[in-house]
Amino acid sequence: MGQPAGSESGEDGPEGASGFELPPGQRLQRGWPVTHYGPVPKFRPERWEFRVFGSTTDGEKHGWTHGEFTALPYTTVVADLHCVTKFSMPGAEWGGVPAATILGLAPPAPDVTHVMVWAEYGFSSNLRLSDFTAARTLFATHKDGELLTAEHGFPLRLVVPHLYAWKGPKWVRGIEYMTADRRGFWEERGYHNIGDPWREQRYSYQEEPGDGPEL
Repeated sequence: MGQPAGSESGEDGPEGASGFELPPGQRLQRGWPVTHYGPVPKFRPERWEFRVFGSTTDGEKHGWTHGEFTALPYTTVVADLHCVTKFSMPGAEWGGVPAATILGLAPPAPDVTHVMVWAEYGFSSNLRLSDFTAARTLFATHKDGELLTAEHGFPLRLVVPHLYAWKGPKWVRGIEYMTADRRGFWEERGYHNIGDPWREQRYSYQEEPGDGPEL
């Protein structure tokens, strides 16, 4: 990924980080708490691979070693982070590889509607393709110019600024293109299938028809 360079600032919600406004039910957080389920995985660069599979345009699987992935074009996005546990962290600078770069290198088939984000230990989170293709969705390796710590997702976490943070898992290892939606790890366990913080979509009982597949 070379040296962090380039910048793309933006806003979340009505005012975003420059005029920070909390989504409903959130509280301001000045630090960055560590929140995750299970142990922190050990990073083994010689074994690490990022994969794109499922319904790709060419029907093939695509993969990058750690060295190949970190050589991809680097950019930054300034975005707030909203955790479903009700804290919000304003104005972080996230650095990494835009989802658009991966989409360009390994395009989805025309009938793809959703993606499943796969992480260590088989953890998963589903996204609508429109959320994954959003301009500021980023595979982050850095925060505020520093490499992510292991506890916060090193070597790679997905950042989807307009959704709750659980929709962007830590320790990401790949993306599966899907032609129909299916629920990920937390979505199967009672979290909302979409996860929009501005609509306070926290739990599956709040879902409306069309928000997700049957539980």
